[in-house]
Amino acid sequence: MDHPLRSVLIEEVHARPFAALAPPEQASHLAFVSGEDAAAADFAHLVCLCQRYGVSVPIHRSRHFTFDFGTFRLKWERHGEFCTYTFFHHNRFEQPFSSSAISNVPRDWLEAIPGNRLIAVHVAVEPRDAPPRTAVDLAALFKSDTLSGSRVFGGAALTWTDFAVHEDGFGRILVRDIGLDHFEAGRLVQRLLEIATYHMMALLALPLVQEHGPQIRQIEKETAQIARNMSEIAGLEDTRAMLTRLSRLSADVEGITARLSYRVDATRAYFALVRRRIERLREERLERLQTIEEFMERRLAPAMQTCETTARRLESLSRRLARASDLLRTQVDVVLQEQNRDVLLSMDRRARLQSRLQRTLEVISIVALTYYLAVLLMTILGAVKAAGVPLNVELVAGAATPFLLGIIWLALRWTRQAVIRRHERDLD
Repeated sequence: MDHPLRSVLIEEVHARPFAALAPPEQASHLAFVSGEDAAAADFAHLVCLCQRYGVSVPIHRSRHFTFDFGTFRLKWERHGEFCTYTFFHHNRFEQPFSSSAISNVPRDWLEAIPGNRLIAVHVAVEPRDAPPRTAVDLAALFKSDTLSGSRVFGGAALTWTDFAVHEDGFGRILVRDIGLDHFEAGRLVQRLLEIATYHMMALLALPLVQEHGPQIRQIEKETAQIARNMSEIAGLEDTRAMLTRLSRLSADVEGITARLSYRVDATRAYFALVRRRIERLREERLERLQTIEEFMERRLAPAMQTCETTARRLESLSRRLARASDLLRTQVDVVLQEQNRDVLLSMDRRARLQSRLQRTLEVISIVALTYYLAVLLMTILGAVKAAGVPLNVELVAGAATPFLLGIIWLALRWTRQAVIRRHERDLD
């Protein structure tokens, strides 16, 4: 019996195959950010196009699809949070960007694609016999201030691009075939489109980072101020107020981190993909032009460094706030322990005082009871003497007083011990 995931894993291994291109070829590439939960909507829109042209509908939940619709060929790919549509058209053109492959696609279907368009690029692959491109030609096709160009794939092709958006809302990539076979041409175009796509996806974190920059700076200032004022705390109330401030700042930092962490992690992954795709181009410099790698290092790398720096700042802020909170809590614990010690000392003093008072009361009680018993005894003895019994009332009462005193003391002691034993039994 096959593993239930065997077919899915095999499909994933063979996902996103390269298109075979025979120059002259034109391509139009679109990438729409629709989110991780929009895979069903993206797939449904692809099915609508297939049904319109009466072609076989792709397998449900497929993540890639390639088909020749006659007037154009489509390569559709569903990624984690975005979806790409690449349209190819074999066309012998004079001007590479005067027409495009996407012009053959139904406009109403294009306008209804789910998500927000982030990348739109036209690609033109010139054949080997096309006239060579001069600097004047390139200046007419691209914006010269950002133009990049290089020999790629060991000199098998030339590429030019400016990573800019032109009047039609699309970027432009021009490829000159020198010694490419059809699969190499397809692989080269895909690498260039992946670089164009992934570098824009990587930049999505930058506006978020810049938006939260002022708030992060304010938190850093407040944290530094709290650290300076920690040695000037006067009492427990000041410490509690400062702890409240630290808790609020920690909550702010956690909120910012929650909003940025996914985007910054995605940026790291996309930037790594861009670098790997550039490495596989095996670029060689063209005279007076920067390479794609140089452009990315000058324009993309600083943005990525900003995102990394912000992520490190947030981590550092979180640690500093945690340390400050721990120090303040330690101070609170010390103050509370001192207060508890004072309370215990006070309770001990009160207990000792209460014990002295109790002993004093016991003595007074013994004396009082002895006095009353002695008076009672004298009354009884007086009655006996009056009855005719010869007695010395004062002598008998005086002799009996020490015995009465001892009996009362023993009775009180026995009563106290009985109460203590009963209390201990109740505790057990």
